[in-house]
Amino acid sequence: MVRTNYPEITLKKGRDEALRRGHPWIFSRALGKTGGELSEGDIVLCKSWDSEPLAVGFFHHRTDITFRVLTRQCDAFIDAAFWRKRVKAARFLRQKVINAQTDAFRLINAEGDGFPGLIADVYARALVVSITTAGMEKQKSMILDALIDELKPQVVYERSEGRSRQLEGLEEKKGFLFGDSRAEISVIRENGKIFEIDFVSGQKTGFFLDQRVNREKLQAVSGRARVLNCFSYSGAFSVYCAAGGAARVISVDVSKSACSQAEKNLNLNGFSSDNCPVVEADVFEYLRNLRENFDLVILDPPAFAKAKADLPRAARGYKEINRQAIKRLAAGGMLATFSCSNYIDEDLFCKIVLGAARDAGAQMQILERLGPGPDHPILLGHPEGGYLKGLLLRRID
Repeated sequence: MVRTNYPEITLKKGRDEALRRGHPWIFSRALGKTGGELSEGDIVLCKSWDSEPLAVGFFHHRTDITFRVLTRQCDAFIDAAFWRKRVKAARFLRQKVINAQTDAFRLINAEGDGFPGLIADVYARALVVSITTAGMEKQKSMILDALIDELKPQVVYERSEGRSRQLEGLEEKKGFLFGDSRAEISVIRENGKIFEIDFVSGQKTGFFLDQRVNREKLQAVSGRARVLNCFSYSGAFSVYCAAGGAARVISVDVSKSACSQAEKNLNLNGFSSDNCPVVEADVFEYLRNLRENFDLVILDPPAFAKAKADLPRAARGYKEINRQAIKRLAAGGMLATFSCSNYIDEDLFCKIVLGAARDAGAQMQILERLGPGPDHPILLGHPEGGYLKGLLLRRID
């Protein structure tokens, strides 16, 4: 018999199937009853309608996701030793999958590593964390101690912000948790290439770590290619394509600071503005007015759908930029196109791009389906964890 000191919640009859299949969430409509007085982020034991223990996890009665699994070992206690073991396991995986020429990677990928609501990214000797759930907020001190003890970072910076945190009833938090608060810029290495990143003011936690393996893949097909990198941000794809021997790489972003960062990163890696110009412009307008054709076009836009209500508008936006990009592909040219919107699943994204190709009057081959690297693990039973999806396509008409 399972014995814990945790309050219990009980599910309605027949509402435990997803949990048994490996999904880490229980939604509010599946909740039957609760035992004891519970507050947001408390740890509870979840039971089936007939009292079978199922999992231990975080409870939140005011959100749609009312329960998030921490462990299916129902006699487990969530203490400092539990978190230290999880941190060590996460670090061990990264030691296996990150090469010696790379010192920037995701150390903890939320549910994928057993930390629902926590992201932890390593940038050389800096660690950047983001907390989005009330449960993880309550465990913050113990986890921070474990991270500092295991990694020995020079600084730890927190960027806990965004809509998910608001839904959990949490205020946004930004600031240094450990180390020298004067440090804001890190110089990192990724596959031997050098990038300067700003983890205080940059997008996400400072760099798009999830695209590392896709940058490698595009470098491999960039030889002598004319490349257009849209939504270029820090210019990472541009650096890789230039390193792959591209004849010319144009980077386009609407952000002045992003363009400045891209220019700096290209220069840091030995590439000049003559062959690698950076253009400050709205990508939609730039594509509509473009007359030049390219051998490789990269579309890596920000999330167009941040809520379910955004889906129709987001789908139109994805279709339009893909249609315009396909029109600018030379014969045999390739398109690497991505979506990082949680609400746009892989099937829907493929349908949107297919519609864009039809409207552009083009036939396209799928060369490869693209996603994040192995430092962004996803639970097999949790498809929602796979927010980044992409396609490498080739025009064949």
